[in-house]
Amino acid sequence: VTVPGALAGWAALLERYGTISLAEALEPAARLAEEGFPLSPVIAAYWEISESHLPPDPQVRRTFQIEGKRVPRPGDWYANPDLARTFRGIAQHGPSWFYGGELGVRIVEHLRSQGGFLTLEDLRRHQVEWVEPLSVRFGDYRLWELPPNGQGIAALEMLRILAPFDLAAMGHNSADYVHHLVEAKKLAYADLQAFVGDPATMKVSPARLLDEDFIATRRRQIDPRRAQARVEPGAAMGQSETTYLTAADRHGNMISFINSVSGLFGSGVVVPGTGFVLQNRGAGFTMEEGRVNTAAPGRRPFHTIIPGFITRVAADDRDIPWVSFGVMGGPNQPQAHVQVMLNLVVFGMDAQTAIDAARVRHLAEQRVVCDPRVPPAVIAALQTRGHQMEPPNRVPGAVFGTGHVIRRLARGYELKSFQRGKAAA
Repeated sequence: VTVPGALAGWAALLERYGTISLAEALEPAARLAEEGFPLSPVIAAYWEISESHLPPDPQVRRTFQIEGKRVPRPGDWYANPDLARTFRGIAQHGPSWFYGGELGVRIVEHLRSQGGFLTLEDLRRHQVEWVEPLSVRFGDYRLWELPPNGQGIAALEMLRILAPFDLAAMGHNSADYVHHLVEAKKLAYADLQAFVGDPATMKVSPARLLDEDFIATRRRQIDPRRAQARVEPGAAMGQSETTYLTAADRHGNMISFINSVSGLFGSGVVVPGTGFVLQNRGAGFTMEEGRVNTAAPGRRPFHTIIPGFITRVAADDRDIPWVSFGVMGGPNQPQAHVQVMLNLVVFGMDAQTAIDAARVRHLAEQRVVCDPRVPPAVIAALQTRGHQMEPPNRVPGAVFGTGHVIRRLARGYELKSFQRGKAAA
């Protein structure tokens, strides 16, 4: 468990850009937690496949099971009155109640009883950091991602590697297209594992990873007829228990926003009476000595959560806000971001088609999984190039990630969600 930053982030955003107070923002969630809601089939399916990750701790079972005996099923009424009380406590006392106050004391004491290392001083020292996003141009558009210690730079590197190829001529989800996408992903993720972590410890700058000379050397490693055996970052890349949202207003403001507790049920630690699970972002560290992401005091771990944004580049080189989007799914996110963007700008899809279109996901080494809608002939052609094709998971979003898109129109917005994930949205 590392210092949770979500609450501080919410408060900072509201203070700088909001029109309501933190207490007003939290009250609808508190009311929903207190009164409960019927569980949708999509959320119930995720809950069921994640049940094996639920630790035996009675407090966790009390929070995330029905009567502490089973996970909720579709249509079950789920409520979390402990979480409602936590939200209302924060509304009354402010974020300091969490970052060093009474709630912080309870969190630290419980973690200490479980063998944890977080201290009250750690919570008190936490500060929100405003950062400049990174971007790369792709034709008349620009993709924006947050800088390290996250993985957004991998999406940017993938785009830079793919830029000279005639992807439109290859055809959407053709064997050529999927092959080049997967090979670019392998290269970008290998660099991600080797070079990306807390910016204070990185020995290679993000600018260098996106430099044309560096990108050109990586691009030359793609063999158009043969899949490379390249190792995927391991368990330190993290799993996914992520919530993405995007919103726009009548003034033209758009926000791309993401939260996550990292692994399934986070750390599996619920402080009694709080109603929420603590994240396990520390799992993004490696214990191997001498790496950019080696665990150390005061160091931020590598993390997977990345909101995405696309601008149109005007004739005078101004960036015009165009698309706010995100795809949930742990280490899958950069390759999903690239596919959604290419759907929009190369293949001219509308927002709904772009987020719903069949996607592919490189897993590790030569293992690739394709949406069932990808034709069998494409699967066979990929196998002849050395790709090892894996069957998709029974819950589509668990493999390819659910997501949401807002696209700015000449007047108004187009707002779309991944169809198979709509119940979860």
